[in-house]
Amino acid sequence: MRLAEIWRYPVKSMAGERLETADLLSDGIAGDRALLVRDDRGRVVTARTRPMLLSHAARLGSDGEPLVDGLPWASAGVARAVEAAAGGGAGLVRADPGDRFDVLPLLVATDGAIAAFGRDGRRLRPNLIIEGVKGLAEREWEGRELRVGDALIGIEDLRRRCVMTTFDPDTLDQDVGVLRDIHVRFGGVLALNCLVLRAASIRTGDSVELLPAGREDWSRVR
Repeated sequence: MRLAEIWRYPVKSMAGERLETADLLSDGIAGDRALLVRDDRGRVVTARTRPMLLSHAARLGSDGEPLVDGLPWASAGVARAVEAAAGGGAGLVRADPGDRFDVLPLLVATDGAIAAFGRDGRRLRPNLIIEGVKGLAEREWEGRELRVGDALIGIEDLRRRCVMTTFDPDTLDQDVGVLRDIHVRFGGVLALNCLVLRAASIRTGDSVELLPAGREDWSRVR
């Protein structure tokens, strides 16, 4: 197995960027979900209820600060675009640690499961895609560990999928049958919730090894 793709989403619920290399830290990929949208009451807004957020793309600039559609995230143009997508009074803010991730800091998908899914893997919003995995083998990996290059990743469980999978990542056309299909064929879960047990720099092409559980004390990173 090897690491085929690395994805980072500097703004939660916006389109992300594909990377060749990344620093995998204790709280996920450096710069992932650095910003999020809050409404005028301070509540986190996501593409589950405001799918137009997915029409905007975020990446990190050379200074490490997020850019939205190529513009500095704090610019007036971005502020107007975010309000248009998420509602009046909504705006970008730096993410608090507890709000960055819906479950765990890392979502790992495999080429076998994406092939079985039969649709664009971007609908799953993975951070890492591992290739060389036969069929739905990932469904037997809960509680085990992955060595990716020099990094070590703990696999918690399968990810329960939501309405965000129903939106085409390019056109934003919605097909509710996608989520229905995930429930019928995959029991509503697809790809893996993971945490980082040993931080390291990773790059596409790194070898990936599936290890038994219990090689590290997971409690120290939860």
